[in-house]
Amino acid sequence: MTDHALQALSILRDGSQFQWYVVVLLAFVFYVYTVEAEKRNWSLILAGLAFWGMDWFNEIWNSLVLHFTGYAPVWGAPGDTAFLILVGLNIEIMFMFAVSGVIWSKMLLPDKKTKILGIPNRWFIAVAGSAFCVFVEYLLNSANALTWDYAWWNRGAPWLIFLFGYLTFFIAAFWVFDMKTMKSKLITVGTIWAVDILALILFIPILHWI
Repeated sequence: MTDHALQALSILRDGSQFQWYVVVLLAFVFYVYTVEAEKRNWSLILAGLAFWGMDWFNEIWNSLVLHFTGYAPVWGAPGDTAFLILVGLNIEIMFMFAVSGVIWSKMLLPDKKTKILGIPNRWFIAVAGSAFCVFVEYLLNSANALTWDYAWWNRGAPWLIFLFGYLTFFIAAFWVFDMKTMKSKLITVGTIWAVDILALILFIPILHWI
């Protein structure tokens, strides 16, 4: 097992890491969603929840990679944190993803057919947003805040980080945002979160895999 993986496991769900700024971050997330609920921007809220749910799905399979390989997760977050939830997900990252889908979905143009530089605006924003997120990951990796231990998931191979690390989040969020009925939006977001919650229950307290 890599040093990064061992370091992450040593603080995994360790309550003694707690810092009070977590409460401020939680209040910020509540504020973002409350503002949109006040405006009745339900499509925006559900797009944000879809984005967030997709990140949880990624973090779960990333933790399972460590369990089954006994070597390393695809990415890890072994550095300073107020709480490490999963080996690649700390509470600061969690709160960031909780609002990211709302932020990026607010950039969508009213008409999904409108193009930016000749590209449909949904795809333009999804690609631009994913590229920006990969750039941020590069910076975090440079600071050893986010670690990579596989040759196929690092600075020399950014395409997988781009495609599966982020683009799927944007596609899911924008797809939900543009659905024609509220029922479809609720079913889709509910399904994403049901899978996440069931997986967390199965793999943490029952099987103790992650």
